[in-house]
This record gives sequence, C-alpha cells and structure tokens, in this order.
Amino acid sequence: MDGGSGLNILYVDTLDAMHIPRLEQHPVCSPFHGMILRAQAYPLGQIDLPVTFGNQANFCLEVLTFEVVDFSGSYHAILSWSCYAKFMAVTNYIYLKLKMLGSNDVITMGSTFSHTFTCDREHYELATAIINSSKLPRLEELSTLVVLDCNKPTSLATFCPLEETKVVGIDPTNPTKTVRIGTQLLAK
Repeated sequence: MDGGSGLNILYVDTLDAMHIPRLEQHPVCSPFHGMILRAQAYPLGQIDLPVTFGNQANFCLEVLTFEVVDFSGSYHAILSWSCYAKFMAVTNYIYLKLKMLGSNDVITMGSTFSHTFTCDREHYELATAIINSSKLPRLEELSTLVVLDCNKPTSLATFCPLEETKVVGIDPTNPTKTVRIGTQLLAK
C-alpha cells in the first residue's frame, strides 16, 4: 500500500510471471519521479488489469491502470491512493488493515508487523544495493532515464515540451490564466 503515490506500479517481472503479453500495453510518454533516487524514469507502457479483493463469496472487482516499469523491486506491484479511491477502501497503516465494501459484507485485508518489517528491509537493501552498485551509473546512461541535478535550481524557462502545444484559457473572467496542452493528445 502506498497511499501517497498517484501511480499504480507493476514490475515487468510480475507481468511476465502472469503470462500477459507485453503487446497488451499502451504506449506512454510521461516520466515519473520517486522510484529511483534523483532520477525520473519512463514506464515501458500502461496496462489495464482487473484487480479483485476478497473471495468467491464476498469480493470487490475493479479495473486499474498500471504503469509497467523495467527495473527491480521488492514487491510485485504498488497500489496507489487512486486504487483505494476506486475501491472506496479505507486504509489504517497503524493496524496494517485495508477495509472495503464487498458484494455481501465488509472485506478486511491485513498483514503482520513482522511481514511488513521484512518487506521494508528487503526494499531498503535493494535500494541501497542499486545506489551503491555499478548499476546506477548504467541506469543513468539509459535513454529511458534522465538524472536530475538536485543542487542546480530549475526554472520554467528550462521546460521544453516534446510536441506542439496550444494555449487554453482556464478562467473566462481572467484571460491571463491559461494552460498549455499538447495538440497531439490521443482521445481515449
């Protein structure tokens, strides 16, 4: 559970283990931040998958969109706040519980503190190993990864869109409030 994340993450190893063809993914051009220290990464694509909580007698099913990433993680997937909103689930991080309304009753999912500690330790060790290994400089060289210089200030003048944009007004009473949108956006 990552209630602070806005993306549902699925590792490509998990996708392969589920025997889902990679052709099922939709292309994505937007990077995301926070998975690799001081870097932005580009997903391999997005995929819509049905996710079920509960059992045959009492379940809740929703289709979620996952960002498929091609690097190691200590989890199979990471579910974001958008997942919990879609399931109308209530999380309690202190008791490690997740509750939602099922087809017949309340569904309660939980874990143990020892299991959570083990997962956190594996995640920390994996992140530390990647940072301290020769893999991080190799990752920085890949075209799907752009390393940010955190000590160098950035400005809006350094932003350069990848495609043509157009200006759209967002407040009819104030013509100075505008936003730029891409002209090549695909309709869904």
